[in-house]
Amino acid sequence: MTTEREIDAVDGWPAVSVVLPVLNEERHLRAAVGSVLDQGYGGELEIVLALGPSSDRTDAVAAELAAADPRVRCVPNPTGRTPEGLNLAVAASRHPIVARVDGHAELPAGYLATAVSLLREHGADNVGGIMSAEGITSLEQAVATAMTSKFGVGNARFHVGGSEGPADTVYLGVFRRSALARVGGYDEGFSRAQDWEMNYRIRSTGGLVWFSPSLRVAYRPRGSLVKLARQYFNYGRWRREVMRRHPESVNLRYLAPPLALLGILAGLVIGAVGFWPAYLLPIGYVAAVLAGAAVEGRGLPVAAKLALPLVFAVMHLSWGSGFLTSWRVTTRRRRDRR
Repeated sequence: MTTEREIDAVDGWPAVSVVLPVLNEERHLRAAVGSVLDQGYGGELEIVLALGPSSDRTDAVAAELAAADPRVRCVPNPTGRTPEGLNLAVAASRHPIVARVDGHAELPAGYLATAVSLLREHGADNVGGIMSAEGITSLEQAVATAMTSKFGVGNARFHVGGSEGPADTVYLGVFRRSALARVGGYDEGFSRAQDWEMNYRIRSTGGLVWFSPSLRVAYRPRGSLVKLARQYFNYGRWRREVMRRHPESVNLRYLAPPLALLGILAGLVIGAVGFWPAYLLPIGYVAAVLAGAAVEGRGLPVAAKLALPLVFAVMHLSWGSGFLTSWRVTTRRRRDRR
């Protein structure tokens, strides 16, 4: 087993553990694991799959992958929740570098070698890059465009790209095991935003989180508006909890979706009671969405371009409503955990 000290050695590639929390990923799991096994990484490699209670053939696919390659192992994750799965997989892994991968993500060639080199070069505790959303269907293409645009998700570099350097958070992440141990791993109170929250704790304890645009990971976006709305509703709810837990982390871009939603609702209510200029608020939002879609949708197929305004609205308003109703989720979660 490679020691922590050997991570920064001049020669040789330190051993890497790749951990995946998996739930209902029959469609993508084989490609995700294959992208890891095909890395051609020069050091020892293992993959640990934390299997939640899937309702599709995910477990059968995982068993086939483990039977075909001894580097793949499975551990049960009875709750199916992401932070528990990550912690269980990390606990079952052995190596001093831990790379997180999702069951619907595909690593590009050379990803692990580049990440390990960046860890060494910058003395970072975690390195990562861009969530490169790539759609297949027209709706997925529209979602992918929205998820990689400033109008859709703000200016976070792991979404829209940017220059290499220290960052608040990154997509997925390749960690020193010592950093995960120092902060106690993922906080299992967070159903979403657990990556951002843990990176915050890493930085708060003196660690460095490093972003590099050279680390681009293909991500398959949600294929229906209902699933997209649920995803962004949960993002908003748990981002509010991060801000509640760490008030100093408040960023104005996180307040834009709930403020837009409140403005739309206020305009509709006030306009309905007779003050018609208030309708300018929802009309202004619709105009902004159409203009944003016209700019960001250039080059998309016609069907994806037509879907883009609706995708923007679903993402913004779902995130905003999740943010505004966050207390209901966090209160129940805390009571259950106690």
